[in-house]
Amino acid sequence: MIDYGFRKEINLPFERALEIVEEELKKEGFGILTTIDVKEKFKEKLGIEFQNYVILGACNPFYAHKAILAEEDIGLMLPCNVVVYEEKGKTILSMIKPTTAMGMVKNQNLKQIAQEVEIKLKKIFDSVK
Repeated sequence: MIDYGFRKEINLPFERALEIVEEELKKEGFGILTTIDVKEKFKEKLGIEFQNYVILGACNPFYAHKAILAEEDIGLMLPCNVVVYEEKGKTILSMIKPTTAMGMVKNQNLKQIAQEVEIKLKKIFDSVK
């Protein structure tokens, strides 16, 4: 268990898990701003083999707009990262906890926004099995 995010093993092959996570994010109004294929980048930049590991930079435009209005420099903390990877033959899903990530910013309005986004992310996290 990690205290800065949600993490669990899921009973899906890696590629299928990635598809389902993206579908569930879309259902809750999130788009994928970035997709970082860590395995590919490590191979390309370091010449090493690595397990499947993808970082999705997920953004809900409605909440991103609210967050930037509440704290203009909050773009330093966006988007919400979602990670799908393989570990010892198992598929793992991890998602950031916005309340933890935004906890260092002392802004009550932002805290409320982070709580709302976290509820949506937790719903997505729970829906992927």
